[in-house]
Amino acid sequence: MDSRPLRRLGSSLRGLALASLIANIGIIVTGAAVRLTKSGLGCPTWPRCTDESYTTTPEMGINGVIEFGNRLLTFVLVAIAIACVLGALARRRRSLVKLAVAVAIGIPGQGVIGGITVLTNLNPWVVGLHFILSIALVAGAYALWRRVDEGDGDPVPLVPAPLRQLAWVTVAAGFAVIAAGVVVTGSGPHSGDQGAKRNGLDPVQISQVHADLVFLLIGLTVALWFALRAVNAPAAAVRAAAVLFGVEMGQGLIGFVQYFTHLPVALVAAHMLGSALVWTSTLAVLWSLRSRPALTPATPARVSEPIPA
Repeated sequence: MDSRPLRRLGSSLRGLALASLIANIGIIVTGAAVRLTKSGLGCPTWPRCTDESYTTTPEMGINGVIEFGNRLLTFVLVAIAIACVLGALARRRRSLVKLAVAVAIGIPGQGVIGGITVLTNLNPWVVGLHFILSIALVAGAYALWRRVDEGDGDPVPLVPAPLRQLAWVTVAAGFAVIAAGVVVTGSGPHSGDQGAKRNGLDPVQISQVHADLVFLLIGLTVALWFALRAVNAPAAAVRAAAVLFGVEMGQGLIGFVQYFTHLPVALVAAHMLGSALVWTSTLAVLWSLRSRPALTPATPARVSEPIPA
């Protein structure tokens, strides 16, 4: 059996992992497009698009095309994920295989949750879970992308333990911001379909909670940046914290403008993309605080020749 295609996948694994990361972020944006165009029930059932057809029909109009198109993108993600698994197998590194398999299994699982959102007529809590799982897949794809060029040795910390703990608190705050944003979305007007229910929470109050968490995240990021500079942390770590702050400020600006302009669809879509970028920037900070050198095989001890009597 010719193993050259498998070896090529192995040598291209970093590019494939990056493609997986971009695709998983991209489907967040296309999912937002489905909701913002009121196409959430463009295909009113699942796994079929209609009771008689797996594909959209002309009678379903543009909403059916948008929803069905988003479903097709899942197959693109699956194809990339399978290529990543094969590439990881070619590298013969268990850590890479585990990450690639986790992402590959998560994508069809995410598709099932998407189907449940349709079958529950876009229940806002199920829609929120659908988004949270996308965030988890982004984290998995990001980890795979970063691990490709790392070794399998134990991680070596580059900053003191309190700073690593502060970074983890920042990651937790970032996730809390995203989760609160999901709840805000479930209370707002963009339900994905004219008849879809909302979660019943007060949009003003839950938006205030979301904003408070954003301020907390920004404060933690600024504190982390100053602390990294104070301990002369590696330039990459300081730069990653600065990038995170810049992304947060851009995302915050979009969030405030969309709120005070009554949630125009273009800004809501940009805010969805921004949430994924804030998340990946947060992960980048965490990754910059340690290194993982390659394991070097131990050199066997040289046995001296016995001295003749």
